Amino acid sequence: MESWLTVSTVLAVLVVGLLALWLVTLVRARRVVFDRTAAERLRIDLQLSLAEQQGRLGIIRDLQDVAVLSVARLITRAEGARYTAESDPSSAVRVATALVDDGRVALADMRRVLTIVREGESVSAAQPGLQSAKDLFRVMRDAGVTVVFTESGERFPLKPGAELAVIRILQSALANTLTHGGRGTEARVTISWTQDGLQLLVADDGIRAVARRDSADAADFAARTKYTIDDDLKALTANVAGAGITQMRERTAMFGGIFNAGTVPGVGFTVTAIFPSLRFHNGIHGVDLDRG
Repeated sequence: MESWLTVSTVLAVLVVGLLALWLVTLVRARRVVFDRTAAERLRIDLQLSLAEQQGRLGIIRDLQDVAVLSVARLITRAEGARYTAESDPSSAVRVATALVDDGRVALADMRRVLTIVREGESVSAAQPGLQSAKDLFRVMRDAGVTVVFTESGERFPLKPGAELAVIRILQSALANTLTHGGRGTEARVTISWTQDGLQLLVADDGIRAVARRDSADAADFAARTKYTIDDDLKALTANVAGAGITQMRERTAMFGGIFNAGTVPGVGFTVTAIFPSLRFHNGIHGVDLDRG
């Protein structure tokens, strides 16, 4: 009897110990996933910033070449004007007027260079816009995610806050695709411009990508990607949560939009952000920013 109690006690201690070890391992695994997600988003931010800096440097080089040519032309004309004025003083006024015009052109070219340089000095504080989408897609492709982009409708200018919200939602959605689907995932990005707003759709095949990597054979792949009507009902009623999802939902709501995210059983994950009134109201109903 005593030996049985001893064995039971030892087993109980082992069970408790294993449970504690399992909990610690689970917490560490979740922390690792969180750290990887944060690191991946930081990497994407840094690469986008680097791409913007490289583009800005290209513009600076071009403008600098133009400015140098303008100054060289100004110096050449000034030298010619000096000799002309000595032989024909009456032409001095006409020559001086031409030099003033040339000087203004050269000054404008140099000011353009300085403007771009100053923007580059604060590039870390600059916020990305929709022009950063191509750089974002390139970063994702380098990471192993295939991005198929489609745009429809007539594009119109967005206010800075709304444009930042859209690009951040797109960035977060693609970061989640990379985190959960990994290499080999295909993400279809669609931006549809409407009369007064836009719709953003990001749909990936992350579930199928994971199945392709992990399946032993075709039957295993079919089993991993299999779904039924019950799966569809569960996906429709599932409460999708997470810090990234919450931030995307809040960014959408700030500009009067409707956000939806959920799993497509057997396929992947879909994110939709619909902004019905960004053109004139910047998403803030009753405040007309462009009329009146």
